[in-house]
Amino acid sequence: MGRGGQLKETDRETVSEKTGGVYTWEQVQSHTSKNDQWLVIDRKVYNITKWAKRHPGGFRVISHYAGEDASEPFSAFHPDPKFVQKFLKPLLIGELAETEPSQDRSKNATIMQDFKALRAQVKKQGLFDARPSFFLLHLGHILLLEVLAYLILLQWGTGWTLTLLCSVMLATAQAGWLQHDFGHLSVFKKSKWNHIVHKFVIGHLKGASANWWNHRHFQHHAKPNTFMKDPDIYMLDIFVLGKTQPVEYGMKKIKTMPYNHQHKYFFFVAPPLLIPVFYNFNIMKTMISRRDWVDLSWAMTFYLRYFYCYVPLYGVFGSIAFYLFIRFLESHWFVWMTQMSHLPMEIDHEKQQDWLTMQLQTTCNVEQSFFNDWLSGHLNFQIEHHLFPTMPRHNYYLAAPQVQQLLNTKADLTV
Repeated sequence: MGRGGQLKETDRETVSEKTGGVYTWEQVQSHTSKNDQWLVIDRKVYNITKWAKRHPGGFRVISHYAGEDASEPFSAFHPDPKFVQKFLKPLLIGELAETEPSQDRSKNATIMQDFKALRAQVKKQGLFDARPSFFLLHLGHILLLEVLAYLILLQWGTGWTLTLLCSVMLATAQAGWLQHDFGHLSVFKKSKWNHIVHKFVIGHLKGASANWWNHRHFQHHAKPNTFMKDPDIYMLDIFVLGKTQPVEYGMKKIKTMPYNHQHKYFFFVAPPLLIPVFYNFNIMKTMISRRDWVDLSWAMTFYLRYFYCYVPLYGVFGSIAFYLFIRFLESHWFVWMTQMSHLPMEIDHEKQQDWLTMQLQTTCNVEQSFFNDWLSGHLNFQIEHHLFPTMPRHNYYLAAPQVQQLLNTKADLTV
């Protein structure tokens, strides 16, 4: 309280939080610090400061939208908004003033409305409904290759030719693409079942962590190609990505690496080492440091099964070499399949753009064909995947013409 019973601005906000206040965008945008975070969803104002630490997708992804309108990413990431409402209700502190626009900053209200209509249209067409048989066959294909590779080596020996053949079989089993489907909650209607199967696929079949993947990958989708917010482009110790960052590094004379020659050593560092070295180390470090014993237990089932099967065939050191070679092959595949649809696009600092504009400027599609669909796990439809991350991938090709139709009406937006 100020003198004479007058409320100070901070006191006024405290009272409003308890009674359900009315706020301006300026007030919302002043709450962006680590210990004080607000955001807006469908004109409702929420204080997410304490909830961020318990957010299932990780505290960073929700914090990236502090001080912003998060309506579009909220719809994109949550297939069952009604279920999430019970978590939102205790966080509600008020709403935007009637005089305030629904969108913040310079976001285009017309584009946002048009995309909302497109989302409702594809949802009505059933494009968010998964075909269980598609994913069941995909899982069967993975298990079949796993069993065949082991039986071939068990029956006919571990010569160089058979070892190479089985390495390719295990590397192309595509469990990585399947875990991606469950991680995005795009298979089952209930999130709980997606999470359970996700832990099995990424944990038991890949030896990795579901929580590590979720917390990292959701940030990428929330703010793709954005410095300090998208971990997939944050490789400052080795590479300097985009057009803006190299200029800044040149001005600051930062020379941790010979960045003027990075185009020469990229091929010898990123594609072969990302999964077998960086990801493996980072995953284990994250699970142990965060005491994520559930994910660690799932990962251990993979390693126990793998070494139980292959140590009798290759010995301890031979089994480790065989494992690293498989990951080496996977790493090449993963880097080229994922980065060809991101690195050619805009990589820059935060611009607070609407969902459609942001995703179009940071992702691109690769030509559609049966082979490209299989090779990329349908992520050659990267635009549709980023616009609708919970959509089952077998429906991307059906959504693509409708996305293109919307873009044809927008002179300032192109694929």
